Amino acid sequence: MIQVEKLTKTFHDRKRGEIAAVRGISFACQPGRVFGLLGRNGAGKTTTLRMLATILTPTSGTGTVAGFDILRQAGEVRRSIGYLSGDTKLYDRLTGKEILEYFGALAGMEPAAVPRRIAELRDPFGLGDLLEKRVGRMSTGMKQRLSIARVVLHDPPVLIFDEPTSGLDVLAAREVLDLVRDFRGRGRTVIFSTHIMTEAERVCDEVAIIEKGDILAQGSVDSVRHRVASGSLEDAFVEVVGGRGP
Repeated sequence: MIQVEKLTKTFHDRKRGEIAAVRGISFACQPGRVFGLLGRNGAGKTTTLRMLATILTPTSGTGTVAGFDILRQAGEVRRSIGYLSGDTKLYDRLTGKEILEYFGALAGMEPAAVPRRIAELRDPFGLGDLLEKRVGRMSTGMKQRLSIARVVLHDPPVLIFDEPTSGLDVLAAREVLDLVRDFRGRGRTVIFSTHIMTEAERVCDEVAIIEKGDILAQGSVDSVRHRVASGSLEDAFVEVVGGRGP
């Protein structure tokens, strides 16, 4: 469902010159699986996901999402994905229902289909109290629940979550992870970036460790964490990235 081939992104900085944020990485994500992209802040996770979401254009390499080329078929890619970033913003003066109606229209949904879809999501996402509440009066956890409902409103086959638990408390983060596992159970392809190894162990089937734009290790969660005697994904991560410096 997602195929990445030698994807590269280089930025130009006036003082430092060319900066390679992503360096020729390759990986694949399958339907009904959660693929974790693991790395420290600045490792290249967000740049990678933004290229897959067609927000950024690769310097070289390519990828396909739901069978569509991210360079030649960007429109089809966007219609096939739900993309949630860690800094997604919502409009404070709108209610939860108005937010979903607005984004349903942006996704090209038929007007009559939007309220039906909102009704379908109401209970699984705990939207009952949020639909009539203004966003400015919601907690961080409530906003994240609404954001995820917005992302899946048009029922895309591919979901891209970039640090979706950032800034959430323990209970709210657990709700998000439970939703991710539910999407996997519904056959969706999920790519999930995080720097929290316990999250990856809980929801991911396969992972890739990215550091300074390079993928240093990838495979099933078990195969990666068993690189070290402790069998801990965190210890395996530290061992893999430890030689790359700060």
